[in-house]
Amino acid sequence: MTPIEQSGAMRTRKPTILVVEDNDQIRSLLCDILELSGYIVRLAPDGVAALEDLRVEIPDIVLSDLYMPRMSGFELLPVVRQQFPMTRVVAMSSAFSGNDVPTGVAADAFYPKASNIDDLLEIIETMAYSDASRLCYPRPECAPLQ
Repeated sequence: MTPIEQSGAMRTRKPTILVVEDNDQIRSLLCDILELSGYIVRLAPDGVAALEDLRVEIPDIVLSDLYMPRMSGFELLPVVRQQFPMTRVVAMSSAFSGNDVPTGVAADAFYPKASNIDDLLEIIETMAYSDASRLCYPRPECAPLQ
């Protein structure tokens, strides 16, 4: 298979997304929406469960709430960044507004929960099919606080 054929084959593979969300209804809704959009979706109720899932299979994208019990997204995302640098990360929360990644959050993109779902799908689409070097992290201005 030539490099061009390999590149085309890579594009046809459905990206996998690990949704990390403590609210059962939101987690289920996000799963349904993303699966209907053609993604392979796995679910975790918190950061601890997400890390256990990551040991089994590394997803293309992690979509994580920031505020969860046991292990928050604030704690999870830097670990994902360090241990799985090719995995793209989308943080989400209703505690922040706007589309910019909040200061100190180790993520490539941010989705304000309960906003337009089309915005989330656009973020995911961009993450799934873009060059990792164009993403925010690890540029210094996007790095988490030490």
